Amino acid sequence: MPLLVMKFGGTSVATLDRIKRAAKRVGREVANGYDVIVIVSAMSGETNKLVGYVGETSPMYDAREYDAVVSSGENVTAGLMALTLQEMDIPARSWQGWQVPLKTNSAHGAARIEEIPTENINTKFGEGMRVAVVAGFQGISHEGRITTLGRGGSDTTAVAFAAAFDAERCDIYTDVDGVYTTDPRITDKARKMERISFEEMLELASLGAKVLQTRSVELAMRYKVKLRVLSSFEEYDPNAGTLICAEEDIVENKPVAGLAASREEAKMTLVSVADRPGIAASIFGPLADAGINVDMIVQNISENGETDMTFSCPTDQVKRAESALSGAKERGEFTYDELICDTDVAKISLVGIGMRSQSGVAAKMFKVLSQEGINIKVIATSEIKISVLVDRKYTELAVQALHDAFELDKA
Repeated sequence: MPLLVMKFGGTSVATLDRIKRAAKRVGREVANGYDVIVIVSAMSGETNKLVGYVGETSPMYDAREYDAVVSSGENVTAGLMALTLQEMDIPARSWQGWQVPLKTNSAHGAARIEEIPTENINTKFGEGMRVAVVAGFQGISHEGRITTLGRGGSDTTAVAFAAAFDAERCDIYTDVDGVYTTDPRITDKARKMERISFEEMLELASLGAKVLQTRSVELAMRYKVKLRVLSSFEEYDPNAGTLICAEEDIVENKPVAGLAASREEAKMTLVSVADRPGIAASIFGPLADAGINVDMIVQNISENGETDMTFSCPTDQVKRAESALSGAKERGEFTYDELICDTDVAKISLVGIGMRSQSGVAAKMFKVLSQEGINIKVIATSEIKISVLVDRKYTELAVQALHDAFELDKA
């Protein structure tokens, strides 16, 4: 039989009534002739509660025991979903990560999937099981310990299962009805897209769009897994949601597909760094070792043989970045006069695969921001993305002006 993967997020399984609602959607696909693998998250708020318990019990916790505790929320949901389906006379069975087994490395709290053998689940499908309800977010290491994949890991679990089992499609059910051209909370002109390419979704996810976890989109792009994002609270519609697919499956590529805004950005500037070969490696090496996600980089060269180096990073990594840079300075790896940190900025990004073949997008973006009196602090570009840092107070104005200028409200 053809196979579907259906993933339900925490809000979609937050109560027994919502689990029943989700189970009815699964039952509809079974009636349509599919075997189904259902990936479930913990009930809404459960993971935060479990993380809190760990922190209160052991502030300097053992990561292996952390995973043992926080993975339990998904186990509860999987069992309840399987029971609900059984009450509907649908042959279903719950599966924990170790039972599949979903094999990962040993990076507890942020494990990477290495292999998903299909034999155990396929054997049960052959024996008459119609739905395998799998606890998302978790796996098992080479040492036989429970591991977790990091926040949002159930999305990654779902895509990985779709790839391993060659599923026809992977449906991600959440509390939004698709992927929008920008955040609907910022402008009511935001439009739900029918389709978006893997590359565009990956950029939007990495730039602050919180619909999907970045790693799940990376996996989908690598293995060409068709993803559909849709709401578990809307009435059934076979054409609902947004399909995330290969570029060739999109009829016409507009210059700009979407617009992302992130307020959790900081701009950091090292003043008066020596302008010599290898200085960039000396600066960004310690930042990489400290796990700092550096994004935009600008170097300003002065006449006296020194330079200012500016970069952006998430605001919650500023303290670690400051510590890494001061430590490198104390070790004599490089020197600087001052480290200036501006946490009152926002990153505004235009994304579109149509930029590859159409010019003028950057010029139009800069002109629109200028007309609104918005000063650009830093610029970064890629083949399908243009990002700028602006003062945070202009976030809404910048998004609304650019959304209008590029007519993103029109299909």
